[in-house]
Amino acid sequence: MRVIEDEIGAHGYGRMEWPVVRRVIHSTADFDFAGSNAILFSDGAVASGIGAIRSGCRVIADVDGVVGLLNRQALRDFGIQVICRISDPEVARVAAQQDVTRSQASMRAARDDMDRGIVVIGNAPTALLEVIRMIREGIARPALVIGIPVGFISAAESKAELAGTDTEYITNIGRKGGSPSAAAMLNALLRLARESPP
Repeated sequence: MRVIEDEIGAHGYGRMEWPVVRRVIHSTADFDFAGSNAILFSDGAVASGIGAIRSGCRVIADVDGVVGLLNRQALRDFGIQVICRISDPEVARVAAQQDVTRSQASMRAARDDMDRGIVVIGNAPTALLEVIRMIREGIARPALVIGIPVGFISAAESKAELAGTDTEYITNIGRKGGSPSAAAMLNALLRLARESPP
């Protein structure tokens, strides 16, 4: 962390935002994430995320890769259940029947768990777009959406769409992202929830 601080120097992130950005850099060794507006926070994102964590919210992840990188002890300390339905046979059946991706179907299957929860998407743009649709339909009301899918098809576009919603979000500009970045963001919020004043 000291290396990151020394190399970055001054930055434009807020006091509660910088620990999130720094954790992403630590997890990826990608200093581009510290650039101007590289990571975007809605005004109440950090506070909403910390509040949800302290209330023992549920976390909905798009892929098992995100789940495997989360701080399990911190999750247990807050009584947080992590839900990832991407591998559920019923999700696969519904996806095939409705001609949608498993990522889309898995988000729909987890809609009841999203209320006041945290959605963490690091891999699938279609999952993020589906969550945005559900929010606009009024059937999902997450406390925070961490949307940082990686890729060339719809990744940047899905993040731009998230930034245009009225939900609390953390995202980034462009194609970069991925499960390590998404998990790093939540792990940083878990630490902030433990260490920051109530």
